[in-house]
Amino acid sequence: MKHITQILAAAAISMVVSVPAYAETTLTVHYPMPGFFKNVMDTISKKFMEENPDIKIQFAAPSATYEEGIQTILRQAGTSEMPDVTFIGLNRLRMMDERNVAVDLGPLVQKDGNMAEQGFSDTILKLAQVKGKQVGLAFATSNPIMYYNADLVKAAGGDPNNPPKTWDEVITLAGKIKALGNGVDGMDFRWQGDDWMFSALLFGAGGKMLSDDESKVAFNGPEGQKAVELIQRFVKEGGMPVFTKAAGEQAFAAGKVGFEFQTTGALVNTIKNVGTKFDLRTAKIPLIDPVNGRLPTGGNAVVILTHDPAKEAAAWKFAKFAAGPYGASVVVPGTGYVPNNELAAKSADYLGDFYKKNPLFQASLSQMSVMIPWYAFPGANGVRVTQTIVDNLSRIVDGSAEPKEALDDAAADVAGMLPRS
Repeated sequence: MKHITQILAAAAISMVVSVPAYAETTLTVHYPMPGFFKNVMDTISKKFMEENPDIKIQFAAPSATYEEGIQTILRQAGTSEMPDVTFIGLNRLRMMDERNVAVDLGPLVQKDGNMAEQGFSDTILKLAQVKGKQVGLAFATSNPIMYYNADLVKAAGGDPNNPPKTWDEVITLAGKIKALGNGVDGMDFRWQGDDWMFSALLFGAGGKMLSDDESKVAFNGPEGQKAVELIQRFVKEGGMPVFTKAAGEQAFAAGKVGFEFQTTGALVNTIKNVGTKFDLRTAKIPLIDPVNGRLPTGGNAVVILTHDPAKEAAAWKFAKFAAGPYGASVVVPGTGYVPNNELAAKSADYLGDFYKKNPLFQASLSQMSVMIPWYAFPGANGVRVTQTIVDNLSRIVDGSAEPKEALDDAAADVAGMLPRS
């Protein structure tokens, strides 16, 4: 009996020793925008824990926006409140790197070997790199699209099967929709919150935020001028009111707005909110310069913060799972974002047939060839820079400033926030 007890004890010790380094590890995970991502995160974490019963995922309180998310993480950095994993807006990865908060994933990528076999091509990996450093793995990527109410388009004399291809065509048709009356507005353009949709116009005109050496503001050049003049035309000719982000989305879903321009990531929520109230359609967003125009890549990346060896190993496993083919197969139909994993996009086991069966999702997929990184301003004032741009756009929308005046004021303010060489 004593011999058997000794054997069992030895076996128990052997089992403990053989358990991987991440055994019985709890990871605290933070993410932004629960309206978009709560169900997605719940689904991914549940599946991950089913496949990895020795790793538990618990969520920290989510942040309402990407901007709040980065500020929360920077406040918590180095404290016991800091989560082990976070999902950060792609335009804020630079801040994470400059503050040396994120774990460098380069060694983990190298150790894994051929990441392309897991669906992470070099192009996809670069979406979450800062100057060649792998700060995260792209989780949810998006581009801006056109949502439109086909019923209102038809009522205004337009062809729902042939939506506008240029901004001039959008503005003309939106103006006709506004003229229908009954409290209907022509269009809404989601300029609030951050600089992403402004960059859609700026990049769409072939412009850029700063000079190549990042020492001077460039968004107030000819391309930027075209962008802000368009915003004023949206108001004066296209029937765009002074909406908050939420009010604009609600009005569109209620059938009171002809065109809505915002992230494809809002697609699933829009489909749910519209229901059967009207015939919802989507299309490409126009580019001011159809040849040289580009679109910003929105979305976020999964970033590892913990330096504890056991937690880091578990976090890497979770990061690859969330950003991998299963995660992408949950994110795309659950939100409207575009796939950021090649296995998910091509395999019939994941999203291979999804786009054929769901035409509303095709607009964003068709724009992937013109996607470029969401610009990240250098230095510690990135959030302030973004807010300065938004504040000046609001002056154009509410009519308190002319486009050139607001643009020049934004440029002067931002110039003073750039790092001194």
